Amino acid sequence: MNALRQYPLFVLLMMIGGLAMLVPAGHAAKQQDWLTARVFFQYSILVLTFSVLIGTAMMNRKVRNVSRANLITLILGFALLPAFLALPFWQVLPYLSFERAYFEMLSSFTTTGATLFDDPFRISESLHLWRGLVAWLGGFFMLVAAVSVLEPLNIGGFEMRETMAAAGGPAMRIENDVRLLRAVRALLPPYFLFTALLALLLIFSGERVFIATIHAMSTLSTSAISPVSGMENAHAGWGGELLIAVFLLFAVSSKLMTLNLPQVVRTIPKDPEFHLTMLVIGLLPIFMFARHWLAALDVAQGDNAMAGLSAYWGSLFTTISYLTTTGFESSHWHDAQRWSGLSATGILLFGLAVMGGGVATTAGGVKLLRIYALYRHGLRELEHMVNPSSVGRSGTSTRRFRRQGAELAWVFLMLFLMAITVVALALAMDGILFEDAFALAIASLTNTGPIYLALGDPSAHYATLSDTALGIISVAMVLGRVEALAFIALLNPDYWRN
Repeated sequence: MNALRQYPLFVLLMMIGGLAMLVPAGHAAKQQDWLTARVFFQYSILVLTFSVLIGTAMMNRKVRNVSRANLITLILGFALLPAFLALPFWQVLPYLSFERAYFEMLSSFTTTGATLFDDPFRISESLHLWRGLVAWLGGFFMLVAAVSVLEPLNIGGFEMRETMAAAGGPAMRIENDVRLLRAVRALLPPYFLFTALLALLLIFSGERVFIATIHAMSTLSTSAISPVSGMENAHAGWGGELLIAVFLLFAVSSKLMTLNLPQVVRTIPKDPEFHLTMLVIGLLPIFMFARHWLAALDVAQGDNAMAGLSAYWGSLFTTISYLTTTGFESSHWHDAQRWSGLSATGILLFGLAVMGGGVATTAGGVKLLRIYALYRHGLRELEHMVNPSSVGRSGTSTRRFRRQGAELAWVFLMLFLMAITVVALALAMDGILFEDAFALAIASLTNTGPIYLALGDPSAHYATLSDTALGIISVAMVLGRVEALAFIALLNPDYWRN
């Protein structure tokens, strides 16, 4: 164990990936799919051997700048590790090029959930298990990286919190392995237990064990990976969707990812991210539900109370799912669309995905805390317009959050919108229609892959895109997962000085 702690972080990630390959190998052996079992087992041995050799050669290497090394490892982890994870996937499916196998694994590891397989039955259950497991590991890696890498550097949304140490402060003097071990020990038990609990509850709701396990991993990682194309073909029904909706709240606030229930009860009622989430999921579904009468539309079964309830639940579940950048759609979502009479509901979903989930969670997007800072600043400006001589009634820390916090949030929002523009233009230059390019840019930068299909175009699918377009989306997925501020932080001259 002491020797492993001296291995570089990227090598440890490779070793974890190699060990994880044994899971689909065992599942394939149980299904008597000997080809898949043999390929995953052989690549597991290969990756583990390669990792040990590289780790042994680099174990005594001293890092002069821990913050720079952590940032580089974080970016390389999301960009290069999927290449190793794609090897067995590519070998089992010979008709799939390595570039496309890499895209599939990168989409899973960044918890984007964009898939090249429009028909889930084109690949075996073992490969679906591998996709779900890679996404689950990617979600956990993001949680650990947020606490051990982004938090000390005061980026990734942590710049919005008053209790965060500035880059170069005392937190930077903690040894890298100690910080990582603390994060793993604190996050692994709740992350694993909550996933197992959701899987068990889904099984009790009537879901198959295999589907329940993948849906549970997809929920906690916010990847929306499903072996049956989502909730519409699941067997758990309303009960299963309700369970998933509850567990999606873990992507709203990092304070929920703990086994300390008294702490959750004490802190969540004061959490601004949780308040903003309740406001959004409280108002948007009601708006879609009430619009049926406001617009006086003639909708089939519009007077049926059960149809109205189904429509409301469909909009509520889908709102929670896209707000947390997951991408699951309720089996009643089509009822909600018909009930509301809105012809472009995809625009609402795009807005929810851009808002994103909580800081230090598996969700992507701009992050709720930044949106909350802009919201508070806007309220204060409106109050100041009505009463120019008024003074904020909050304390010093709250006023600083409204001012400096709103400024930081605005800067990040502008960077995010610029990134959407650049990615959309790059995709449009590849021959993609601007509307599709815009949707793909949002899907990749918010790590919400299924949102591309929310346009309602039956021909819209990732498999129809060119390798160039998939390459652009791959870069955008890494940028969206790590955030632009991490790349900008690498340009800091202090990180490259001796």
